[in-house]
Amino acid sequence: MFIDTHAHTYSNSFKSDAVEILARAREAGVGKILMPAIDRSTHEAMLDMEAKNDYCHSMMGVHPCSIGENFEEELKAAEEYLASRPFIAVGEIGLDFYWDVTYKEQQYKALRRQIEWALHYDLPICIHSRNATAECIEVVKEYQKGKLRGVFHCFSGDATQAAELTGMGFYLGIGGVLTFKNGGLDTAIKDVDLSWLILETDAPYLAPVPYRGKRNEPAYVLHVAQKLADLRETSLENIAEVTTANARALFRLEA
Repeated sequence: MFIDTHAHTYSNSFKSDAVEILARAREAGVGKILMPAIDRSTHEAMLDMEAKNDYCHSMMGVHPCSIGENFEEELKAAEEYLASRPFIAVGEIGLDFYWDVTYKEQQYKALRRQIEWALHYDLPICIHSRNATAECIEVVKEYQKGKLRGVFHCFSGDATQAAELTGMGFYLGIGGVLTFKNGGLDTAIKDVDLSWLILETDAPYLAPVPYRGKRNEPAYVLHVAQKLADLRETSLENIAEVTTANARALFRLEA
């Protein structure tokens, strides 16, 4: 069994065929799908999908690209959700300096506050770090006193950063980029023990080869797993067993 630890299956991209998408995931051996939150515009859709599918599990948080002038309102809404019911993680949260840095200071404030929520509720964090891996690592260092845990989703750092993160007890989220010819992720994680890797798709984004450029979906996690098995010269079954155990441990998932 595989666990897709990061998929936006509630996205409008799947609005017309969500049932078929989830069915294909189950057929591919995906036993659980973990859904990161974005902002108030999608929280209800995510929670509705979870309510209708017991193998879909929700996180709660505010995506860095949703941090703007009204970021305090976004944070308040997420905090109220966290106080009202259980979630598997605080996420996805982090820093994104790819598109716009207008609200850079606010992104830092939001990240720190959401890490504090995770510590309060004893939940892992799911970090988004586009063009900001080093910066996110520095913030995590501020709070890592032995209790903070989480994953750098769609890990895009180098080998040194990979070692630094696993040394702090953080997992690396491995998705479609691993299958890209010049993605560089294979080199960055070459020396990382399998015990620190978890699988993800980030559906509907970043589809793996042979679907690169098309809409991604949870079933395609199988292609990521196979690429990882090839690189480590091990069986697909071993990759499934180890990465699933890693995800269960991090997110404290029941069998």
